[in-house]
Amino acid sequence: MTKTITIDPVTRIEGHAKITILLDDDGQVADTRFHVVEFRGFEKFCEGRSFWEMPGITARICGICPISHLMASAKAGDAILGVNIPPTAAKLRRLMNWAQTVQSHALSFFHLSGPDLLLGMDSDPATRNVMGLIDKYPDVARNGIRLRRFGQKVIALLGGQSIHPAWTVPGGVRDPLSDENRSVIRRMLPEALDITGLALDMLKDALDSYRDEEAMYGNFPSLFMGLVTPDGGLEHYDGLLRIVDADGNVLEPGLTPARYREVIGEAVEPWTYLKFPYYKPMALRGLTGESPHPNWYHAGMYRVGPLARLNVCDFAGTPRADAELRVFRRLAPRSKLVNNSFHYHYARLIEILFCLERIAETVEDPSITNDRVRSHAAVNNLVGVGVSEAPRGTLFHEYHVNEDGILQKVNLIIATGNNNLAMNRTVKQIAQFHINGKKLDEGVLNRIEHGIRLYDPCLSCSTHAVGHMPMVVEMVDAN
Repeated sequence: MTKTITIDPVTRIEGHAKITILLDDDGQVADTRFHVVEFRGFEKFCEGRSFWEMPGITARICGICPISHLMASAKAGDAILGVNIPPTAAKLRRLMNWAQTVQSHALSFFHLSGPDLLLGMDSDPATRNVMGLIDKYPDVARNGIRLRRFGQKVIALLGGQSIHPAWTVPGGVRDPLSDENRSVIRRMLPEALDITGLALDMLKDALDSYRDEEAMYGNFPSLFMGLVTPDGGLEHYDGLLRIVDADGNVLEPGLTPARYREVIGEAVEPWTYLKFPYYKPMALRGLTGESPHPNWYHAGMYRVGPLARLNVCDFAGTPRADAELRVFRRLAPRSKLVNNSFHYHYARLIEILFCLERIAETVEDPSITNDRVRSHAAVNNLVGVGVSEAPRGTLFHEYHVNEDGILQKVNLIIATGNNNLAMNRTVKQIAQFHINGKKLDEGVLNRIEHGIRLYDPCLSCSTHAVGHMPMVVEMVDAN
């Protein structure tokens, strides 16, 4: 017997997916699979294009986080040109990237996950959405809209438009920041900081209601990966790759991002279009004999994104974010790291606070309105790697070009892809806790969905909007 249940229409993820729950002879969950069922092919159809076009092309991978792709792509272009971009251009890129993180995290927390957290996992699915949130908690919904608007407005002030701005380019940025627009950002900051403080208080008040959920929501040991500053601080735009284990032991203290292939591999499975990146040294260490387990790469599972970034850094680097980070780390008193994916929500809010503080610092920098914002050069290197932190995690763009700058090969490892193993593990953990072969009600289905929502996946991004994004859940018996 095969039973198919469709969750339609409120899934609150970006993209299309399916979950299969496989039962054993006793009706217990034997395995689960998180299938990403859309294919887009950016890695292939970019071949033959000029690397100069890539920021504009790859930004179209996503309408939620186009800035992340602009940053990684432009940085890959910088590497091909072999230039150091002007210091003001780097600061302006950081401003836009921080604003991107604010708007994306606000969308995730308030409008995609907020209905679960505030209305309840078992609430009526007809109203467990942003409209239900507006009806019951209008001030919360309004704050989410205004916080996201802050990030979008900063992006528009810098790049001319909030979605797909043609502003970040190889060598720097196209236009400087005007004094007038700097003043606009200054005026918006106090409200954004106030909203973030209220959201942090609201989440911490709600945590007591979800102690049972915490136990099975991605609560397992794994590696964590993210960028850090040279002295170990929280980083989103540049820096070094750091990988730590579940106990906080540093496996890769500071790898130059261009060397990422030395430690990151990619596996594939026939039942999903989303690849499975893994930490190669750990996975290869687990190989024994000539016929390894088909899922051998699971030994190299790691997580990225807000939770990972707070786990790999030694400190945030801004006063309010550092104070909140100390509180956050008390969630795991017996461990150095917070290994529970349920706390991605908390980590997002801390990152919003950090980004707002960094924006406030940067707009006061006297050099931020300098006119020199672009370096000019021709092709000097045939390979360029650009790495930055997207809201969802570490993002890799690798371009191989010929002497004319025409792309011969493209490799993209998207943040959501980096979390693929962990998302599959999370779905399995939740399903095994709730399903016994008989019980599969709407509340259980929503909990399984929320396990995916923790990672705020962008499935369109990862396989190369608000709307009706159907997710199908199939429960299949032993036959």
